Amino acid sequence: MNQVELQNNEFLRQFETPINGSLARIEYAEQERKIFLTKLVIPEGVNDSEFEENFIKSVLEFISDKNLRVVPTSPKIAGFVRKNKSYKSLLPVGIKL
Repeated sequence: MNQVELQNNEFLRQFETPINGSLARIEYAEQERKIFLTKLVIPEGVNDSEFEENFIKSVLEFISDKNLRVVPTSPKIAGFVRKNKSYKSLLPVGIKL
């Protein structure tokens, strides 16, 4: 896995990583020890599914390290968690994808 240079921009409530002179980002909302991943934004012209997967993995690892639960409301992120069963343990009790 290529390392992603992950930044948690708490002011803008988004995880960011630079790519090709732009920023890829995952916007989030946080409440009661849960992070809702609401939107995945990959810069125009970046058609690299491996980068996208590594970015999502990095964010999920960050959330896991903080002992938070994740609620992926972005369809792309929800699909990633559905495909990668190892991340399902991050979902709050009662949330099914």
